[in-house]
Amino acid sequence: MTLNPIKSTIRALLCLVAALPLLAAADTLERVRSSNSMTLAFVPEVAPFSSQQGEQVSGYGIDLCRRIAQRVQAELGAGELKLNFLAVADAKKTAALATGKADILCTPSPESLAARQAVSFSVPVYTAGLGVLVREDAPQTLLAVLSGQPAHSGPTWRATVNRGLAQHTYVSMAGGVTQAWILEKVRRLGVVVKLLTVESYDQGVALIASGQADAFFSERMFLEHYLRAHSGTEQLQVLPRIFESVPVALGVPRGDEDWRLLVDSALSELYRSGELERLYTEHLGKPGEAEQALFKVYALP
Repeated sequence: MTLNPIKSTIRALLCLVAALPLLAAADTLERVRSSNSMTLAFVPEVAPFSSQQGEQVSGYGIDLCRRIAQRVQAELGAGELKLNFLAVADAKKTAALATGKADILCTPSPESLAARQAVSFSVPVYTAGLGVLVREDAPQTLLAVLSGQPAHSGPTWRATVNRGLAQHTYVSMAGGVTQAWILEKVRRLGVVVKLLTVESYDQGVALIASGQADAFFSERMFLEHYLRAHSGTEQLQVLPRIFESVPVALGVPRGDEDWRLLVDSALSELYRSGELERLYTEHLGKPGEAEQALFKVYALP
């Protein structure tokens, strides 16, 4: 009895098992069709992109997903889709898509090679900008350097820039690109600083307000929204400077190009019709010239 057929069968089974996640992902539209429902995952407390008050879920990303669901409904030619909202922790948001628990992630996220190992992404829906929150009475040397101005009069040397940044305490959200960005900048400049990480914006803002830390680096839109939404923050300010920019998108199941195409088609139509700009203005404020230019770039023809 030859072992070759057995080996071939084993290899075929192993290949089939390895392909199961992709096969499952490829059935997103069929799963939505058969259940006549669509599961929208979101991260709570990420206003103005996604938030939840009781049973009410709202935000810029949520409204985009509602519009996408309308396009899916039209594509299926069926009755009104039931929308199921699934609140997920930020650390588990990609798992909800990878395991088939959700059909789309409505909290916009930056695309990265690490994230793409688990999920795919739509066309960008927003351009995130890294900003910084400080006290209004922060040291002038620190304010000058963080604003992109010289920390002193006279020639600008690396040492003088470092004096404006060194010996301060900075804050970032735990994990993610902001923490890595700060650590890389500190390494390159060779400055001595203290970096604290927090799990929530409440914790980060409290550290700045109490004087326990000097600067809180995070997504500028989140910082500005926090100051608008909370009282007792009058002594705090978000500096105008944007340190880094990165496009963010909605997450979709990896390996399902038909579903991704449908999502991108819906978003591109929203861009061209002006509806996306209207939603952007409603939730994030009127877009500037740079944002409006990117709207034309992000929309697929």
